[in-house]
Amino acid sequence: MGVMDKLRKVGGWIAPPPEKSEADGRDQWPSRAAFILASCGGAVGMGNLLRFPSQVYNNLGLQWFIPYLMAIFLLAIPALALEIACGNAYRGGCVVAYNAVHKRLRGTGMALNYVGFVVVIYFVPILAWIMVYFRASFTSPLPWMGRGQDFFDHTAMSAVEPTTNDDGWLSYPDLGFSGELVGWNAFTWFVVWLCMFRGVGLTGRVVYFTMGLPIIMTIILIGRSCSLDNAREGVKLYFATWHGEKLGGAKIWTDAVGQVFFSTGVGFGYYTAYASYNQQYSNAVQDAVIIVCSNCLFEAVAAFAVFGIVGFLRLWPDENPPMASFAVGFVTYPEAITQMPGANFWAVLFFFTLMLLGISSSFAMLDAVVTLLMDSDWGMKASRPIVATTLVVLCFLLGLPYCTHFGTYFLNGIDWGVNNIALVFVVWAECVGATTIYRHQDVVGQVGKISFYVYNAGFFLGQILGVAVGNAVSPEAGAGVGFGLFVAGLIVSMVTSKRPEALAAVPKLFTKSKYLSAFYYVAFYSGNRLRHDLNLIIGQGKNWALPAFWAPLLRYITCPILAIVFSMAYAGFQDYKKDPMYIIGIVAGHFLLLIVISGIIFPKWFNWFVPADRFDDADLPYAPGVPRDAIEGEHADQTMEVGDSGNLSPSKTPSEEKKVSSE
Repeated sequence: MGVMDKLRKVGGWIAPPPEKSEADGRDQWPSRAAFILASCGGAVGMGNLLRFPSQVYNNLGLQWFIPYLMAIFLLAIPALALEIACGNAYRGGCVVAYNAVHKRLRGTGMALNYVGFVVVIYFVPILAWIMVYFRASFTSPLPWMGRGQDFFDHTAMSAVEPTTNDDGWLSYPDLGFSGELVGWNAFTWFVVWLCMFRGVGLTGRVVYFTMGLPIIMTIILIGRSCSLDNAREGVKLYFATWHGEKLGGAKIWTDAVGQVFFSTGVGFGYYTAYASYNQQYSNAVQDAVIIVCSNCLFEAVAAFAVFGIVGFLRLWPDENPPMASFAVGFVTYPEAITQMPGANFWAVLFFFTLMLLGISSSFAMLDAVVTLLMDSDWGMKASRPIVATTLVVLCFLLGLPYCTHFGTYFLNGIDWGVNNIALVFVVWAECVGATTIYRHQDVVGQVGKISFYVYNAGFFLGQILGVAVGNAVSPEAGAGVGFGLFVAGLIVSMVTSKRPEALAAVPKLFTKSKYLSAFYYVAFYSGNRLRHDLNLIIGQGKNWALPAFWAPLLRYITCPILAIVFSMAYAGFQDYKKDPMYIIGIVAGHFLLLIVISGIIFPKWFNWFVPADRFDDADLPYAPGVPRDAIEGEHADQTMEVGDSGNLSPSKTPSEEKKVSSE
């Protein structure tokens, strides 16, 4: 065996090509555990170790877990179940999977990839900050001793503060690069490339290291932090302090929703992409529950490490300003490390843990974009390593502005726009879109166009105008306007509706009158039909099925909550309206809205990212109550006939009628 053959054999063992599905030849995870670990790696990141404890600290104690747990079950799990189920059942990344739900959701699928792409470009430069600390951790004494904030601002981030003119506008005097940050940024992107360039065969092995090792190191850090002097008082602040009056304010609720929403990774696109590499009949619903609960358990337990430090440093909330997320990891914890015996060891361990957590999140977000490209007709002809390499180089170049002396301010602006505008809107769009327009032709055929459009006009206008009035006038006035518009749309919809004929598709409770059956069609049919059709694939055998309350929960609980959270961003922007970086950020956030809307109006614009043989995946015929697998492949203009029992069956095509008449 020659040298090159030996090298290929070693390379194939270290970075094996992915296995192939017997059903459709698609790349496949080596095991279910690899998929769950990779998905958890995308969710479990620096935010779990830094952002979560800062939110609990700022909201002062145990009462935090009431809104936090509610947000897990009302927002995170339902939305994640949708993303995983669609990727699993429809065997594609975001654009392909949501195209299978409806072609006008292609833009929504693209928007999910947009979020992950923009975030990973500025996320990796944050890892470059960590590498500055990691490099400095080998110096004794630690160079940030006695100057924690100064080291973070001027050494790690290499920031030069902006100036303010007479009109209050900020300007940035130094646009130069930091050579060290550029170098560490290149190094980190190379590590990301190593973890994902061969696909899920390689990633399925890497995640055992990038997830397993941080868990072990986090446990060690918890033990060390909680053994420090006075750590008990900090832990009491976290887990044995109750301030019930906090639940009467809006802040704790919005903070809890934001934490759950952002930490679980819903809306970044990688769950759908990763799920598409599962076996088709995988247990998608159970996977969603496992991933969300594992993520939340990790951050709840890891917070003990930070609160041990809070007690050690005696950082009591009533004596100190609110704690920022970055301050936890780059100022507070490093300051405590300097006072520990063996400070260099603990510094190396802490920043290496942060780095691994960040790497696993980074390659998950980029993998979603690679899947987008590889799913297309032209991507299928390319080599995955070449596509991955090209993307990594592009991301590195696009990330260079974050390595400048104004980079941290640019990062804050883009992060604000993406998290507060783009991310919230795209999850709202996927949840409301999937439960509104999936097989909507069945609804229109049963109740009529006017009834369908009037009901949904009331539903959408109620959310839009309701949150607008709520922010401009008062929450009570907003609730009245929103609910009033919804009820008005419902009444007009019922008055103008036809009498539904396909009652076999309607639960018995709604068959007692014309209005009840019409109400079921306009309010619940699309979401429940999607649930039934997905369960035909992901709910097989002993798999968990999507429950009956899943679709109504998405449409009538999750979506209004997200609309309220989305509206709050505009009030918050008033504090930054004279900062050019935040203006760029809000533009970047609103660009996502254009992607979603253009997908609804011009779905053909996204044909490039859908294989030609899958353009018509959602082009289903009119067939109320008929399972999708019974009508796939039929023409969309083919009508259905109502039989004596109320069941529907495909009407005969002209060729079939000719055959019958000749016989």
